[in-house]
Amino acid sequence: MRLLVVGRLNGQLAAAVKMAMQTGAKVAHVETIAAATQALRAGQGADLMMVDYELAISDLIAANTAERIFCPVVACGVGADPRRAADAIRAGAKEFIPLPPDLELIAAVLAAVAQDQRAPITRDPAMEAVIKLADQVAASDASILITGESGVGKEVMARYVHQKSRRAEKPFISVNCAAIPDNLLESELFGHEKGAFTGAVARRIGKFEEADGGTLLLDEISEMDARLQAKLLRALQEREIDRVGGQKPVKVNIRVLATSNRDLAQAVRENTFREDLLYRLNVVNLKLPALRERPADIIALAEHFIRKYAASNGLPERALSETARRRLVSHSWPGNVRELENAMHRAVLLSVGPEIEEAAVRLPDGQPLNLLSADLASEAAHRAAFAVAEGDLNLRGLVGQTVAQVEQQLILDTLSHCLGNRTHAANILGISIRTLRNKLKEYSEAGVSVPAPQGSGYYAA
Repeated sequence: MRLLVVGRLNGQLAAAVKMAMQTGAKVAHVETIAAATQALRAGQGADLMMVDYELAISDLIAANTAERIFCPVVACGVGADPRRAADAIRAGAKEFIPLPPDLELIAAVLAAVAQDQRAPITRDPAMEAVIKLADQVAASDASILITGESGVGKEVMARYVHQKSRRAEKPFISVNCAAIPDNLLESELFGHEKGAFTGAVARRIGKFEEADGGTLLLDEISEMDARLQAKLLRALQEREIDRVGGQKPVKVNIRVLATSNRDLAQAVRENTFREDLLYRLNVVNLKLPALRERPADIIALAEHFIRKYAASNGLPERALSETARRRLVSHSWPGNVRELENAMHRAVLLSVGPEIEEAAVRLPDGQPLNLLSADLASEAAHRAAFAVAEGDLNLRGLVGQTVAQVEQQLILDTLSHCLGNRTHAANILGISIRTLRNKLKEYSEAGVSVPAPQGSGYYAA
């Protein structure tokens, strides 16, 4: 955690700095908002700013935004004047910390900011296999392409790889290539010299230099303009960049991770993405399965979000009722983990009883979650999906059977629970679809009845 403290280091603020350092934060200090923006522009990264509420916080945030610098602000001040605290929040501060400081409060605020650095939460074999591969390659400096649908947790995985790497103590810098106009992205990545273009009133260090020694995440890399792709390729090959308007190249020591929710191989065929850049980025591919393809993660993540939002809203932590669990497992989750998080946030706020009931698990428009298909309308199908998500495969009478017999029964039971869906069953079993199909072919040739695909939608073959 990199903390930039802005304000005069009087006794109370100095005490807060010491407490932040006790929690493991790396602290830098400037006295004025102009100095804060200048420090960030010059490449002194920060994950959080702690700003004296006597300063013009709105001006600081506006100045940073003009420079496309986005760093959360926590206001602090002596006396805890409610009006001043409210003004700071309205100006854009995320939280207010009263001084004299409280160690537990400071630790909680820093932990909330650092929350996305924890390991991904998973119980499903499909996701566990991805994490195992991530653990295997994290210590290298190889470029990694993280793919998957929107909302599956690609940036969470990128941060996890960084935390497991040899660069964990160095910066992790993320750039959303889809959110920055093409004419500004070059300056954002590579920086610029004073006077390089209209509005370049001072030298600006780009994200490549800010990430020096650490990791640079290029989020949604598929949206990058073709001209800029060529400059990026050179930066990856030569490990040096050219600032806009610069006279000489600048060496950088970084590891590059990239994410995409599009098929980049198809983008290459359509001539919208460079094939040589894809090869350079895709040394290792971490493909994150959609949430509907990892049902055992649904309940684990839901329980995590319940704890998170109950704590942040000062509400009691409630368990999910069985009907709510079945409803969660049987939803298709087109928005993946992001959609699940929003649904559980609403459920925490709407629940009034001892448990979170099915009625509280709703879509944003108040409608109940959609079922995966008409075939899942029956209670029996709900219970089957729920049992699979909980890993509760009922294997009775194992004593006296061979390993091959037990394996066959496990595969057929899992396939039956998945209503014949081969891909879904393979993900739960932790085997490849080819291995599963070979096993089923072997069983069929031996005269064993194999469940056929049923229905449509998610559970269809």
